[in-house]
Amino acid sequence: MRCSCKACGTYMIQADSDILGCVCPECGYRCRDCLGTDTVVSRDQLRFLASDPRFAPENLAASFEPEDDEDWFEDGGYER
Repeated sequence: MRCSCKACGTYMIQADSDILGCVCPECGYRCRDCLGTDTVVSRDQLRFLASDPRFAPENLAASFEPEDDEDWFEDGGYER
């Protein structure tokens, strides 16, 4: 994954070294945010998420359905 540097805003790339993460080619800042490191989910938290209604199959499927926005269709769906 690639992101912008928190220190200077330069486009960062993933480091090819033994230290995981991104490195800024401009200032050398290192970041591991996009890797999700140090964010292990416990079994109890996972059980709780499994019963969360936001993750029910019908709710997840609904998030991929197109919205009924008539104005969007009238103007072609794109801003010009």
